[in-house]
Amino acid sequence: MTVAVTGATGQLGRLTIARLKTLLPAGEIVALARNPEKAADLGVEARAFDYDRPETLATALQGVDRLLLISSSEVGKRAAQHRAVIEAAKAAGVGQIVYTSLLHADRSPLSLAEEHVATEAMLAASGIPHAILRNGWYAENHTGAIPAALAHGALIGAAGEGRISAAARADYAKAAASVLADGGHAGQTYELAGDDGWTLAELAAELSAQSGKAIPYRNLSQQDYAAALTGAGLPEGLAGAIASWDTGAAQGALFDDSRTLSRLIGRPTATLAEVVRAAL
Repeated sequence: MTVAVTGATGQLGRLTIARLKTLLPAGEIVALARNPEKAADLGVEARAFDYDRPETLATALQGVDRLLLISSSEVGKRAAQHRAVIEAAKAAGVGQIVYTSLLHADRSPLSLAEEHVATEAMLAASGIPHAILRNGWYAENHTGAIPAALAHGALIGAAGEGRISAAARADYAKAAASVLADGGHAGQTYELAGDDGWTLAELAAELSAQSGKAIPYRNLSQQDYAAALTGAGLPEGLAGAIASWDTGAAQGALFDDSRTLSRLIGRPTATLAEVVRAAL
């Protein structure tokens, strides 16, 4: 059996392959990456896999039994890129696809949802057995703001009192590796999120407790948060998108209490205290 992982040199891809190597022989794992040279340290076979060169993808997928399709990082291009991968997988005879989607994609108000829903529909139409991992927010999406919060004395956002059921990226990677290695999840859609949701105010309080520095949470309007992110150097479009995702969180878009993720990985997901400690 051969399993392959797209986006293998990305943060989720690297963690997933590391986990797969504890479940399967390294010789059964293939890392698919735009620049396979960057995958040399993964200890598995690496193949060139460029979403924007669809004519090459089926060749790269030859002999692959199960494929983890990690959603592209290029928002706005994802649907076309994912279609190319799915068509190539069908041409290559891939037996199963596991896809990383978005939490509650079918009803999410987040702008990210549209391309995930489109990809899920493509998978359904393809006839390829598949499983959908609807990943919630990565805790690192917010702990990445810790250096700036410590430097400026406040954590800012626009999520209000919205509870965010974030989990560590490593938790999602463990779930993806388990489903891919097991192969028995075709037809399943899993809503994956952290066990215990938290607000950005609670994140700020935990950061304050662990750092010994008073870091309040300052809730801004979506417009003001976008402006602050632009002022910090983010491109205007990206800043606006991030601010809108916070507004979605305020509406409950990033909350889920099913604990499906912890059941898949066989242990509780990382706590808020643990992810803050890791970030610090």
